[in-house]
Amino acid sequence: YIHAEGFAAGELKHGPIALIDDGMPAIVLAADDHLRAKMLSNSQEIVARGAQLTVFAAANCADAFRKIARHVIILPDCDPWLTPFPFAVPMQLLAYQIALLRNTDVDQPRNLAKSVTVE
Repeated sequence: YIHAEGFAAGELKHGPIALIDDGMPAIVLAADDHLRAKMLSNSQEIVARGAQLTVFAAANCADAFRKIARHVIILPDCDPWLTPFPFAVPMQLLAYQIALLRNTDVDQPRNLAKSVTVE
């Protein structure tokens, strides 16, 4: 397993920024156009610390991130209430592909018996 943790953009400066160092992969989800400037500012701070930035962005936000991100993956714009759906699918596929690259059995997670109660 590898450590992966998600943070709300507003929480970045309250501690998680200290975890970022040179060469660390970082993924940003830029889904909301009215928060684009704040997400861009956070992304610039992440890149300034040497992270390799990949951005999953709604089409209306993608252009703002092209200059700083290593990769920008464009997702369709949609109603704000439906935003989690187009973002969840590529994130799940990313996790799946990373598990395959690491030869992790995605159908038999380690230590699952300790966290699932069996009757």
